[in-house]
Amino acid sequence: MVEKFRKNADIVAVANAARVSISTVSRSFNHPELVKSATRKKIDRAVRKLGYIRNRAAQTMHGIRSGTIGLVVPTIDNAIFAEVIQAFSDSVEEHGFTIMVASHGYDLEKEYAVLRKFLEHRVDGVALIGVDHSEETYGLIDSQSIPAITIWSYDAHSRLSCVGVDNHEAGRMAARHLLDLGHQEIAVVFPPTEDNDRARARCEGALAELAKSSPDLPATWTTEARYSIADGKEAVSEILQAERRPTALLCGNDILAVGAIHAARRLGISVPDTLSIIGIGDFKGSKEMEPALTTIHLPARSIGQIAGEKLAQSIIQDNHEVQRTNCEISLADRQTCIERPR
Repeated sequence: MVEKFRKNADIVAVANAARVSISTVSRSFNHPELVKSATRKKIDRAVRKLGYIRNRAAQTMHGIRSGTIGLVVPTIDNAIFAEVIQAFSDSVEEHGFTIMVASHGYDLEKEYAVLRKFLEHRVDGVALIGVDHSEETYGLIDSQSIPAITIWSYDAHSRLSCVGVDNHEAGRMAARHLLDLGHQEIAVVFPPTEDNDRARARCEGALAELAKSSPDLPATWTTEARYSIADGKEAVSEILQAERRPTALLCGNDILAVGAIHAARRLGISVPDTLSIIGIGDFKGSKEMEPALTTIHLPARSIGQIAGEKLAQSIIQDNHEVQRTNCEISLADRQTCIERPR
């Protein structure tokens, strides 16, 4: 337990305990990249021993960085963003920043309100998911001149710096894999595409590729389901119980693909012998499923790490130049898709 007399320890006490100057302690907090690792560790031990707490409010009043970054995501209700959030957090932490995370439930008006709250707390930078945002959100970032980055979607014309993938290509690649396996009867299940550039681009890429070889698919084979296994299961069950049934199913993410597998099993349909299923994402656990899910691999950890590094450097160097990074995607060919007899 921290002793009572230490609860009000100040920066002078920390400097004395660590045997460094006050300016070095201050620099370790505000510009850790300029302080040797061994020195930062000494200061950290002193801070822990004394129970020292920095007065962030007083610092930000004097124009000193708060050491925090706001990350706004659509949801924290499933694994879709977990890996990218962790990688982003690890990356910015190396530069002395801590993240604050909030979700907006795929509501861009709520996203704007959350962003305002972050800015009121004087975050040093903000990260958003995708490129679909309200004009008010873009205007707020511009008016505050705060370093900002978007994650998950690569857009050659993005208004903010971005680190992500070509989601149109991800959808196209998934469709092409099924077509190359000889499937012509292919159904498509995607999340709602309104205000969701990731889902919209993947769906457009998939449908454009399918139209080249399978132009006469039933309209009911293209459907939407929210980001949940239960909703994916329900949507796919309706497709599979119709008189005309597809031989393959393309899902806009791995969450829906898992729901699709459950739906097929409940109806006694074998995957992949009777129905091939492909997802997009390659989230944690997709490889360990039985059968292991065939999917399009999106490098979530690399996206989060690169985005964190770029935003941290943008803050440290006070550089607001727009940078765009396209991360490579690939096919994870596993056990839920097989070649259809020709």
